[in-house]
Amino acid sequence: MQVGFLDFYGGVLNVRQDRADLIANNIANADTPNYKAVDVSFNSALANEMGVDTGGDAGPQYRQDDVVGLNGNDVSLDGERVEAAQNGQQMQAAAVFLRQSTTDLITALRPNPSGS
Repeated sequence: MQVGFLDFYGGVLNVRQDRADLIANNIANADTPNYKAVDVSFNSALANEMGVDTGGDAGPQYRQDDVVGLNGNDVSLDGERVEAAQNGQQMQAAAVFLRQSTTDLITALRPNPSGS
């Protein structure tokens, strides 16, 4: 199966949105006792979105490297804010690229008005 740029960047935006939802959920549960922060591997999730079987788990997984607080919660608000900002920038970059690429494609498909 050949994946075009529309499918690819649509998949990128879907995975970035899913990741933004997970990060927002982590932030919302920053004070919930025994809550464990979850995230998704972007590469695995994108491969899954494109229909490629990587053999790994593309779903949300617990983060392993965070410090656990006294209440058992391992959400770092500062870390989540950094992740949210980076994910947002990458999502915006993909959206801008997709918009420009589709604009260029539409321009290329239009007939030349001068007839030459």
